[in-house]
Amino acid sequence: MKHIYIARHGLTDWNMVPKVQGMTDIPLNEGGIKQAHELAENIKKSGIKFDKILYSPLARAAETARIVAEENKIPMQVEPCLIEQNFGKWEGWECVKGDRTFHEAKQCFFEKYETGESMARLAQRIYNLLDELKQMSGDETYLLVTHGGIARMIQSYFYDMTNEEFSSFQLGNCEIREYVF
Repeated sequence: MKHIYIARHGLTDWNMVPKVQGMTDIPLNEGGIKQAHELAENIKKSGIKFDKILYSPLARAAETARIVAEENKIPMQVEPCLIEQNFGKWEGWECVKGDRTFHEAKQCFFEKYETGESMARLAQRIYNLLDELKQMSGDETYLLVTHGGIARMIQSYFYDMTNEEFSSFQLGNCEIREYVF
């Protein structure tokens, strides 16, 4: 059996507002750095042996991956496919409690959010990466350090989801989840 694990990057200032980050390159804040160290420690305690960390090139994911890799002596490699979705007109949009506008936009699978990337294109990018990892020889165990939108798409690769379940799915900052091919 081949296992992959995904972890979302640590906390950023935009997560605290909250604002849609997308491809906007926001760094970890002090709390996010602390979360990344806690994730590294939790991985060490778990006994899970990762062969490699693949990570998004955005600073918040790259820094989270670096901390985990250094503290656990795991090789790491940037994986451009793991970059967060380009949310176009939604980048920087402040999510107001009770406002479901962005939530509903995540259910529009072919809309490119004006200058952004459609969910269909994102699915193609992520599903192709997962198919490649699945078809690789050997039983390597990977940790993918990425973003909330990518975590949502990975969840949809492994589990059937309604549109509502898809747009509602969230992985917390530095939360880790296991998947088996």
